[in-house]
Amino acid sequence: MLRAAVVPGLLLLCLSAQLQAREHRILVLGDSISAAYGMSLDQGWVNLLAQQLADDEPAPKVINASISGETTSGGLRRLPDLLAQHAPSLVIIELGGNDALRGYPIKQLRANLDNMVRLSRDSGAGVVLVAMEIPPNYGARYTAGFRESYTEVARNTGSTLAPFLLDGVATDPELMQADGIHPSVEAQPILLRNILPSIQAALAQ
Repeated sequence: MLRAAVVPGLLLLCLSAQLQAREHRILVLGDSISAAYGMSLDQGWVNLLAQQLADDEPAPKVINASISGETTSGGLRRLPDLLAQHAPSLVIIELGGNDALRGYPIKQLRANLDNMVRLSRDSGAGVVLVAMEIPPNYGARYTAGFRESYTEVARNTGSTLAPFLLDGVATDPELMQADGIHPSVEAQPILLRNILPSIQAALAQ
């Protein structure tokens, strides 16, 4: 009788530990901006996020699954395995810029973002969708459609929409690397400040 009582108790403890671990894992799925292109990973905004949350109790584990050059199609292909491996409670999606660079259709961008959000939510994770913007030289129609995709996907899926990550950075040459595309080391704290309130709001839900 004692053994029968103890085993369920152990199972409950194991399940509780698993749930606690799940509750404090943040998966960042992004491109070169989140992969700290041109600098060490320690200097990037994702690592700064981990440092910012380090005093939380318990401190979330931040997993950076970002890859330079990643598109929404690539992120969608990789996401199921990442969800299965890490079981995050929050997924931050920072993708789309490379889709625009390649001239991919807005419809494809929107569908990929929508599918990534729904996969994440179906796994039990909350989602922060990071809004991206592109220069006006892509044409007014494409630029507007690109921007509106993030708002529409966030609204349709009930996910948290974070502001444009490079707000206040992309138009300041002193905060950009020589290529004019990637933010500098000095810009990383600004990137984090831009979206930290959205991340904290999602964690509190």
